[in-house]
Amino acid sequence: MKNYHPTRRSPRRAALACALLAAFAQVTHAAVGAGLRLNTVGYLPRHGKRATLPGPCGEFRVVRVSDGATVLRGRSGGPLRDDETGEALCVADFTALRAPGLYRLEASAGRAATFRVSADVYETTFKTAVRAMHLWRCGSAVSLEHDGVTYAHAACHLEDARLDFVGSPGARLDTTGGWHDAGDYNKYVVNAGVTVGLLLRAWEEFGARVRRVDLGLPESQTKLPAYLSEVKWELDWLLKMQAEDGSVYHKVSTRDFGPAVKPEDEKTERFVTPWSSAATADFVAVTAAAARAYRPFDAAYSRRLLDAARKSYRFLRAHPESRRADLKGFTTGGYQTDDADDRLWAAAELWQTTGDRQALADFEERARRFEGKFSQDWGWGDVKNLGMLTYLFSKRPGRDPRLVRRVREALTETADRIVAVRDRSPHARPLTRYYWGANGGVANTTPLLRAAHRIVPKPVYVETALDALSHLLGRNFYGRSLVTGVGFEPPRAPHDRRSMAPGSAGAWPGYLVGGGWPRATDWVDDADNYRVNEIAINWNAPLVYALASTLPETPSRR
Repeated sequence: MKNYHPTRRSPRRAALACALLAAFAQVTHAAVGAGLRLNTVGYLPRHGKRATLPGPCGEFRVVRVSDGATVLRGRSGGPLRDDETGEALCVADFTALRAPGLYRLEASAGRAATFRVSADVYETTFKTAVRAMHLWRCGSAVSLEHDGVTYAHAACHLEDARLDFVGSPGARLDTTGGWHDAGDYNKYVVNAGVTVGLLLRAWEEFGARVRRVDLGLPESQTKLPAYLSEVKWELDWLLKMQAEDGSVYHKVSTRDFGPAVKPEDEKTERFVTPWSSAATADFVAVTAAAARAYRPFDAAYSRRLLDAARKSYRFLRAHPESRRADLKGFTTGGYQTDDADDRLWAAAELWQTTGDRQALADFEERARRFEGKFSQDWGWGDVKNLGMLTYLFSKRPGRDPRLVRRVREALTETADRIVAVRDRSPHARPLTRYYWGANGGVANTTPLLRAAHRIVPKPVYVETALDALSHLLGRNFYGRSLVTGVGFEPPRAPHDRRSMAPGSAGAWPGYLVGGGWPRATDWVDDADNYRVNEIAINWNAPLVYALASTLPETPSRR
């Protein structure tokens, strides 16, 4: 959950406005959810296919769009009470449909959006989500086409950033590059950390599949796969955030959130803020992990990343206290968090890359304090899951067998709890809570489920991960995709300054919006309502992971 208010209004007025918007959303949407609700992108042939329908339950049929033929008939089950929306709902199961093609679901509640069945059904959505990361670039001109529309901005923020708040008034540090963080144009190390961590985990697990996808990105690093070239843009910025002593500055930011203008038109002074131990630890984790990923393609860059990781790890060892950044004078994103989980993750990645025994001992001591447990609902403020997964799947010798066993058990226990949550939800949502950015939390269940499947190959883990995607792509109260530019009736007014700027081409594509809260029925497609309709790199990263996990293991035949 983000801890800031990206608006030019006063915090009190902003809070009042948000409360009114939430009340309005409930009044206008709580009783008028969509009719047929399904994954509006589509389904994999050999996996589950279900839709959620308002009652009364009854017959449904699946129609092939090409010729209007009915290919499957069934009867929806239920009714099931959905405590999150207050509805009595039914579930139509058409898993038996396996033949590739374009289809439509019909029932007494009406017709659903068309959907596709194909082994590569998510490939285009994956490509769009990765290209969205490229469009987030700061310090560079970008231009990509989506569905015949070009989305572009000129090079921006080329004079980052002043050092007034770190003891050098008037001096500047080159912190150009990286990705804009969210709906605003600032850049935050802690959020960059979890984002890059998830993107690298997707590469580590599914890199061979990812490489087969033509992302259509301009290649600036020709010896790198396009996916890694894009992640490198953020890593290069992170390297600039490391101070001489190994500490890592917390963020680069304007003092207040700016207006909805194009990134190249934001000319407000930007500042580097003091370091934090969480930012420093996350920096260690991602640079150490990246050193492994880039080693086969660019040995020199890999060494640079590892040298940086070791330098900051030494700094952390010399400064064991948890230190939050001094952000007085800033109303922009805080991303402040205690560092126990960040340090655990840093130790795990450094050990995995180097075999450093001190790092292993550091990790295992910290993991025992957490009792080897995973967090079922996690994000930038709790990154220990990433460290636990690295440790669990490592092939390096020297691990404590009892701790390995405990972490292994904890992973499957957590996955089983996620499955149980999904089973209770008529929309197959694998997350209980609603909060700022909870759609990102839904996507964050997928790395845990996929990891559990590697340990214990239960099909239900994979099916639940696919259900998480289905929920985000239309099997929800609204019957709409919650990713811009993708699926049926996607968000058209995200809280994103590029999309909101005068002369914009509309909603920039490939971004997961935060979603309704405090209730499932509180989402509104309104650019001014940043509480529910903002975008953020740390929500897109697990979306990229979830989509990467679905890519075919062998090349598609079209």
